[in-house]
Amino acid sequence: MKYEMLYLIDAAVADEARDATIAKFEDIVKNLGGTVVSTDKWGVKKLAYPINYKSDAFYVLMTYESDGSLNKELDRIAGITDGVLRRIITKANA
Repeated sequence: MKYEMLYLIDAAVADEARDATIAKFEDIVKNLGGTVVSTDKWGVKKLAYPINYKSDAFYVLMTYESDGSLNKELDRIAGITDGVLRRIITKANA
């Protein structure tokens, strides 16, 4: 089954740290038996409302395939990762 995870990284995070975070989530999917289909870096965009007093964030959309069992762990790790402001995992349209 195909899933998408959209997550927002604090725009103040350095480029190297941001790339490390993106690679970390891709590695989690691979290590838990999933396959990363694509990772789209949308860049820095203005937020609709401030989150933790931040008004900009770097948007990343990762599409991956898995049986769904890794979603809970991926969401948990994203929730405790420094610099990640928000995340959401949804089923992708086939």
